[in-house]
Amino acid sequence: QVQLVESGGGLVQPGSSLRLSCVASGFTFVLWTMHWYRQAPGKEREFVASISRIGDILNYADSVKGRLTIARDNAKDSLYLQMNRLESEDTAVYYCQRQKDAYGSDLWGKGTLVNVSS
Repeated sequence: QVQLVESGGGLVQPGSSLRLSCVASGFTFVLWTMHWYRQAPGKEREFVASISRIGDILNYADSVKGRLTIARDNAKDSLYLQMNRLESEDTAVYYCQRQKDAYGSDLWGKGTLVNVSS
């Protein structure tokens, strides 16, 4: 089955760290650029970070630069998001996404909730 499954979210205090994971199955993970997106309550889904197939090209939203780090382990078909110095503004459901294919189709996980609150 072709799918992405996120995990690692939770309730944390401001300044804390979390590591999100996304496990891919049903497709050849190493062939795809991968992304993290997030959607805060009442807001539209927004781009967080992306990583190229072999992890040599990374891109980040300005709001997370220096605090969040995207990584992947192609041997484990896994994508990660290391989140440091979390802020209340980071509260959102975090989704991993497979790059759109030539037909415009993409693949999303169901998301994992990160709640940053004191």
